[in-house]
Amino acid sequence: MARDYDSQLLESVAVRRRRMRDALLFGAQRARRTADERLGKLFAGIAIAAVLCAGCVGWSFVQHTLAKQKAEQQKQQQQQQGQLQPYGQPAKSQQPSAPASPSASKSPKPPKKTSQPTPSHSAQSPGPVQS
Repeated sequence: MARDYDSQLLESVAVRRRRMRDALLFGAQRARRTADERLGKLFAGIAIAAVLCAGCVGWSFVQHTLAKQKAEQQKQQQQQQGQLQPYGQPAKSQQPSAPASPSASKSPKPPKKTSQPTPSHSAQSPGPVQS
């Protein structure tokens, strides 16, 4: 019998502490405040989700803009190379300057020409491909 009384006493103390804690946290209007807190958490979650979505959209926009600029730069470089080098004429081979040595006095070998079909657009390939 003594054990039943002890367990009842411990349970009643736990219930009293929980009620006191709830009264301190939520006040007299416990039921209304829990709904307000849930709505607050809902709005906070929506705001966080909106910020994350805006961040993803912004990042995608920046990546797309950078890729577009890079493509335009490559296109401009190809056009400039096309203007400097007329279509159908081989490119001048640029040799790095080397110190005077016996091997440098030998005549350079002509570049190998590959047998690739000529493209129909001159803007894509300014001249024959050399390796």
